[in-house]
Amino acid sequence: MTLGLAVVATAARAADWPHWRGPDYNGVSTETGWRGAWSADGPPALWKASVGTGFSSFAVAGGKVFTMGNLENTDTIYCLEADTGKVLWRHSYPADLGDKFFEGGTTGTPTVVGDRVFAASRWGDVFCLEAATGKVVWQRQAQKELGLRVPSWGFSGSPLLLENLVILNIGETGLALRPGTGETVWQSADDDAGYSTPVPLQRDGKWLALFGSAKAYVAVDALTGREAWRFRWLTQYGVNAADPVVAGDQVFIASGYSKGSVLLRVKAGAEPEVVWKSKVLRTQINGAVLFGGHLYAADGDTSDKHALKCVELATGTEKWAVPENTVGALLIADGKLIVLGEKGELVVAPASPEGFQPTARAQVLGGKCWTVPVLANGRLYCRNSRGDVVCLDLRAK
Repeated sequence: MTLGLAVVATAARAADWPHWRGPDYNGVSTETGWRGAWSADGPPALWKASVGTGFSSFAVAGGKVFTMGNLENTDTIYCLEADTGKVLWRHSYPADLGDKFFEGGTTGTPTVVGDRVFAASRWGDVFCLEAATGKVVWQRQAQKELGLRVPSWGFSGSPLLLENLVILNIGETGLALRPGTGETVWQSADDDAGYSTPVPLQRDGKWLALFGSAKAYVAVDALTGREAWRFRWLTQYGVNAADPVVAGDQVFIASGYSKGSVLLRVKAGAEPEVVWKSKVLRTQINGAVLFGGHLYAADGDTSDKHALKCVELATGTEKWAVPENTVGALLIADGKLIVLGEKGELVVAPASPEGFQPTARAQVLGGKCWTVPVLANGRLYCRNSRGDVVCLDLRAK
C-alpha cells in the first residue's frame, strides 16, 4: 500500500527509509541488489556510533540517518551522515530514562518528510526540526498542555504524517497536530494509549489511522479523529505494542503475554468480523511482516521461550518455527528475511513458508538488540539498547 498524495510530499530517494516500518509502513523494502551472503568475517562495518540508551530505530533520507537515545536523563535526536556516521547535528532536551523493568530510554523513531523531521518522546514532547540543521521549527509538550495521561511505559509510537497532519498515539485513540505549526487539530479521550505506531489504511476513499490503545485496536478518521471501528483487545498490562498488519480488507492483530493473534475482516459501516483467532503468534514488541501471504515475526515474550515463526495469513496455520532465534527484530527486502537476534546475531534467509534456511550469519553487535534494523541504499543500520550503532556495507561489489 502506497500513501501517495495522502502524506506531505517528500524528496526522499526511492531507496530511502524515511520513517518507522519503511516507505509503505509494512516492514518490507523494495531495495534489490544488496549482498545477502558474505565471508566468515561478516559484512564490513562502514562506521560505528554511540547515541545513548534506547530502542529507537532509524529514519534514512537524503544521505542522512536520524535516530534517538538517552544519556543522563537527557534525550537526544541525532542526525548522522549516512556515509561516515559523522554527527551533523543533535537536539537534546530533558527526559527521564524511564527504566521501569527494562533499560529505558527512547522508543519512538523520527519521521522525515521533505525538509522536516518530526519526533516524539515517551513523555509527550513533540518536535518539528529542520532536517538540514536541526533548528527547532516548533515544539509541544502535548501531554501536559492537553492533560493526557502517560501510559505505564510512556508513549512509544512514532509520528505518522497523513492527510497533512502529524498523528501520534497520545490519548486513548490519538492526537493530530498541524505539521507547519504544531497546532492541535483533534485529540482523543484522556485514557491510556497503547504502544504501537499509528498505521494508515484507506476505506471508501477516506484515510484512517489505526491505533493500539490499552484496551482495543481502534480506527479513526485521519482528518477528524472520529472513530470508524473498534475491536476490543485486552492484553496483560495494557501492552498492545505491535503494529497491526493491513492486507486489503483484512487487519491482523497480535500481542504478547500469551494473548495471541486475530485476523479481522473490516467492511465499511460494519463491525470487524473475526476470520480466525489463535495463540499461534504472540508479538510482544515488534509487529509481524507480511510477505507472499505469510507473516514472519518473533513469537513469545522476552522473559519466556520464544521463536521466529512463519504463519499463513489466510488460515493462521504455522508453517515453521525456529526456537534457536531469540526475540529480536526483522525486515524483508528482495524476498529475504533480515533478522537481528536479541543478542546481536545478524541472519539472512529466504522469506519462504517452506522453511528457514539461512544463507549468511554474523555477530554484528553485543548487548540487547530489540530494535528493527533498517536497510537503505545498500547500508544496514543496527543498534542495541546501550545505543551502540553499526552501519554495515551490504552494497553489491
